[in-house]
Amino acid sequence: MNVTKVLDAKGLACPMPVVRARKTMKEMETGEILEIFTTDKGSVADLTAWAKSSGHEMVDQKEEDTGVFTFWIKKG
Repeated sequence: MNVTKVLDAKGLACPMPVVRARKTMKEMETGEILEIFTTDKGSVADLTAWAKSSGHEMVDQKEEDTGVFTFWIKKG
């Protein structure tokens, strides 16, 4: 996967991971991929819903044993 930008939103509570992701996506071109790291469990539902409603594609997501969630979102 070709990641264009990385956003470290670990330690941020809802809705900040989505706010930061939205801001970062505005700086990116269509088709580029944003990799996001969060520790907020709510970000799983929040980022998924935001990506869908904003016309972006949730390419993949995973949860580490350390409690870190990683998301890959392709700009639509």
